[in-house]
Amino acid sequence: MRIVMVSLAVLTLMACNKPAATNEANAADENAAMDSNMAADANMAMPAAFEIKGTSWEFTRKDKATTETVDADGNYVAWSGAEHLDHGTAVMKDDKACFTSAMDKEGEICWTTAPTEVGQSFDTTSDKGEKLTVKRIAYTEVPAAVKP
Repeated sequence: MRIVMVSLAVLTLMACNKPAATNEANAADENAAMDSNMAADANMAMPAAFEIKGTSWEFTRKDKATTETVDADGNYVAWSGAEHLDHGTAVMKDDKACFTSAMDKEGEICWTTAPTEVGQSFDTTSDKGEKLTVKRIAYTEVPAAVKP
């Protein structure tokens, strides 16, 4: 593509009878602008990173149907029915959702993620090798009965 653009630029400049030094400078400027536009287009094509904040999920873990909500500040609460199961903080690190429970001393546990729309499911794996199928649901407020 550059060869074509440079050739066209040279032919255009020759038709205008401009000095060769100016033609080369203009061609270099045109190539730099084209490279810049191509880089901007490539950056725009990149999908936005997945964000865990402001989401809710359903999954079965340890034989319990669980609902989990991560609020806009990154605080999560997990519950099953009227039973509070866990709470703590959640953050995104690269392409993983990392949870730190306020209820145990396990420390941070990170899970693989994928951009997921409400109603979609995907399989996730923790850094410890645990596997779950999670389904994203519409954002659900934590019921008062299970708030920490």
